[in-house]
Amino acid sequence: MQIVETLNEGLKRAYEIKITAKDIESRVDAEVKKVAPQVNMPGFRKGKVPANLVRKMHGEAITQDVVNTTIQESVQKTIEDNKLRPAMQPSVDSKDGREIDPKTGKDIELAVTLEVLPDVPTPSIDGLKLERLQVEADEKTVDEQLQKFAESQKQFETAAKSYKAKIGDQCLIDFEGKVDGVPFEGGKGESMAIELGSGRLIPGFEDQLVGKKANDEVLVKVTFPDDYNVEDLKGKDATFDVVIGEVQKPKEAKADDEMAKSMGLEGLDQLKELLKGQVEQELNGLTRTHMKRKLLDQLADSHDFEVPPTMVEAEFNQIWQQLEQEAAQEEDPEAAKKEMEDEKDEYRDIAVRRVRLGLLLSEIGQANGVEINQQEMSMLIQQAAQQYREEDRQRFVEYIQQDQMAAAQLRAPMYEDKVVDYLFENADITDKKVTREELEAAIEAEDEAEAKPAANKKAPAKKKAAAKKPAAKKASAKKAPAEKAPAKKATAKKPAAKKPAAKKAPAKKPAAKKAPAKK
Repeated sequence: MQIVETLNEGLKRAYEIKITAKDIESRVDAEVKKVAPQVNMPGFRKGKVPANLVRKMHGEAITQDVVNTTIQESVQKTIEDNKLRPAMQPSVDSKDGREIDPKTGKDIELAVTLEVLPDVPTPSIDGLKLERLQVEADEKTVDEQLQKFAESQKQFETAAKSYKAKIGDQCLIDFEGKVDGVPFEGGKGESMAIELGSGRLIPGFEDQLVGKKANDEVLVKVTFPDDYNVEDLKGKDATFDVVIGEVQKPKEAKADDEMAKSMGLEGLDQLKELLKGQVEQELNGLTRTHMKRKLLDQLADSHDFEVPPTMVEAEFNQIWQQLEQEAAQEEDPEAAKKEMEDEKDEYRDIAVRRVRLGLLLSEIGQANGVEINQQEMSMLIQQAAQQYREEDRQRFVEYIQQDQMAAAQLRAPMYEDKVVDYLFENADITDKKVTREELEAAIEAEDEAEAKPAANKKAPAKKKAAAKKPAAKKASAKKAPAEKAPAKKATAKKPAAKKPAAKKAPAKKPAAKKAPAKK
């Protein structure tokens, strides 16, 4: 094997690797001898099949495996011999750009290109000063949360036959939908409960039930949205023959022992304690978010070094993809996309900042012994595996265990949080009591500041996390064809084909994944 460096410029490296046909042939012979004892062939006892017959039967597959393994080992040897720290997956191709054919009996010549992690200057973490904005989960806040929760557990009671439905009431309906007078598949249902004003159905449907009474027959006319989840119905006019079986009025939302006991709790006091714990957890999360951003601002302002372009591009692509998704939901998607294009350079600056901070936090963590232990890593893998179908979970676990880059990306968020915790412990922190509104305003200001590093332009602020509520029993509901299309869930992919999106730079500097030959 011959390895020659052809480029060493900044963070870019390139190598030419030559693997001789003789080396491949020797490895194939060794592999044939290794597998021969396990081959079964009519007319021969197990383990007694001649090597030449084994090669005749399985030679092509064995050669392909040997070539792939040899290429992987050669790339890994190049990385180790040159003490490289790859920033991203190395690019491996044949030197002449042609497909590698293991059957030609010729030498294999590879072109390997990659970017390496920069030498990060010794981080300066002395003199960090932070302000911790704290919000107290007082009784008033808990009571407000309790009332919101009670309203979310809304119950209904049957109204008089003469009662006319209004917004906030619930109707039990039978319906049949038609397009051009012809019923369509999935357009029929019975005893479906619809809360008027909930926005659950397509625009215009619920409004046409307002003012109606029990046993009324209503012809509802609607137009399916262009983004409806049934292709054949998108943008089409439709009618629904609706019979209102019952109109129900909401009961007064009472936060009492009865409501708490219906949830399996001892009483109202226990429910309030649960809600107080959730409020405190949420407020502590907001406090940490603000303090972390101030910390990152200080680190970013005091450190500047070159970052790998491929890592920046991966981070930028992720930012851009999210912005495109958000723009598509705006009232004027084209205008939103134009605004994005106008601020494209600024979002690229954001990507550079995030990558630099990721590398900086990595350096701080390694210099101070911050680690993710095996138990924590196993927990991360098992949590991530839950997004797959049950039959694919083990394959995902094996993929993470074999792919160091993927493992590093999975580990990075937790590692970053542990490094941040370390820095909090060593920073000079002063506490300040504020209101929730003041804390949220401070976080929003941080969002805007990050989104305009290159110019004084405002980018969309991140959405605030919704407050969690205690789990409640789910009522069974039949789906109406006029319901709005829900966001599609990603289908489980084969683990080998899925790689975690590059978020922040891997906090641990991993060895590069062994690169297979491109075809």
